[in-house]
Order: sequence, then C-alpha cells, then structure tokens
Amino acid sequence: MPTAANDNRLPHGMTPRGLCRVAAAAYVGIGGTLFDQLVARGEMPGPRKAGGRVLWDRYELDDAFDALPRDAAIAVPETTGNPWDDMGAA
Repeated sequence: MPTAANDNRLPHGMTPRGLCRVAAAAYVGIGGTLFDQLVARGEMPGPRKAGGRVLWDRYELDDAFDALPRDAAIAVPETTGNPWDDMGAA
C-alpha cells in the first residue's frame, strides 16, 4: 500500500535521531525525573529545538552515556570462557 507524501513514519527498525524527553530518558535506561536531573547537572546533553519541538540528539546521548562513571562495586564474575568449565562437578 503506497504511503502519503507527508507520511513521516520511519521504516520499521530505524531509530530516529531526535528523541522527545520521554524517549531520550528511556533510550539511556532511566526515568524522566532522573533524566531531568542529569540534564540540569550537565551529565546529559540539553535539548535542541526543531520548530516547536524539543528534541535530544541520540548521538549526544550516546556520548553522555559513555562518559557516565562505572560502578566499581559491581563485580562481574570471571569465567573461563567455557560454560561447561563453570559447572560444578557431577
């Protein structure tokens, strides 16, 4: 079925570059309130304006997420690389 010339929906599976506040927060895995706090502290980027829309750049969110500190208290268990070696003896 042909689409209308003004149909601005993205193809299935394509992530938009500009995200609204709720989508931007979800994109980095947090809620809107914490996202607002991180934006206010400069740990997440501020929005851009496109006409009357307020949008966050997905690439800037990626950069900000990469810059977040890691939690050294969360230890990732070491494995041998072979899941059979990590099983207890039968």
